[in-house]
Amino acid sequence: MSGNTWRMERVVITGGAGFLGSHLCDHLVAQGVEVVVLDNLVTGSLDNLAHLTGNPAFSFQRQDVTEYLEVEGPVDAVLHFASPASPIDYALLPIQTMKVGTLGTHRALGLAMAKGARFLLASTSEVYGDPEVHPQPETYWGHVNPVGPRSIYDEAKRAAEAFTMSYHNHHGLETRIVRIFNTYGPRMRRRDGRAVPAFLGQALAGEPLTVFGDGSQTRSLCYVDDLVDGIDRLLASDHPLPVNIGNPDEITMLELARTVRDLCGSRSEIVFEPLPVDDPKRRRPDIGLARSLLGWEPRVPLEEGLTRTIAWWRAGDAGPGSSPEMPEHVVTSE
Repeated sequence: MSGNTWRMERVVITGGAGFLGSHLCDHLVAQGVEVVVLDNLVTGSLDNLAHLTGNPAFSFQRQDVTEYLEVEGPVDAVLHFASPASPIDYALLPIQTMKVGTLGTHRALGLAMAKGARFLLASTSEVYGDPEVHPQPETYWGHVNPVGPRSIYDEAKRAAEAFTMSYHNHHGLETRIVRIFNTYGPRMRRRDGRAVPAFLGQALAGEPLTVFGDGSQTRSLCYVDDLVDGIDRLLASDHPLPVNIGNPDEITMLELARTVRDLCGSRSEIVFEPLPVDDPKRRRPDIGLARSLLGWEPRVPLEEGLTRTIAWWRAGDAGPGSSPEMPEHVVTSE
């Protein structure tokens, strides 16, 4: 953690009813920080925040962040996490995804400016596209198809980074940018479309596990508690440029399917389907900067994190969330 004297007493989290945003709410409230969540609940769910209801350090405003944002009282930080984040979500909501990454980022930056607050952007490893450099350092500019089916999300986040740096360079706004790699844990929706919840849902239901391509494509999976710790450290640092937060340990999708099946005690078969267009073949963060700048690295091993997630799932907490009904696919994203 940075040794500066900046103190955080009250924050705004856009998209705070989502998977990552809600875990960040828990982390900050536990530290004694007052949290105000802005979310239109298109892909988020109030179920993720129900345990905070009645807590004087927590409040919720139903708000489309692409519209004018107004929050009463002082704000020390604005954390912009609003966005559909799974491939199924942003395929169903392409215009909304582009708007929240561009206009929504502009609105959130404007709120930070008005409050004299620090701004943190939740960006993504998707800005690297299907990378030609491996692992991906923050200095890599990416290999993105600007008109492909994934461009909706990729380019929205790339634009959000450009907006953020423009406010930093032109207005002197205190900004932070976290590039989030594949993250998993409790509160991911069954119909999310990402690999871990899809495999878990299929294995626990005794259904075939669907792997795209031959399953040799890799991802690097970070447990959500580790990710939130990295974000907290970045917010408290003095570094305005992007920082990768993710787990550098790679696993193939076929290996992940087998691991999930074994941990669930399932006998489900594994079936293969064609690889989606522009699906990255490899994805792994270079976390040298996070290690040196923040003293951060992931601590939760994959099997331990999956075991925690399975326990949450078996407790009956996993459900469809508030999203529209969506087809079952295993398309990997962060």
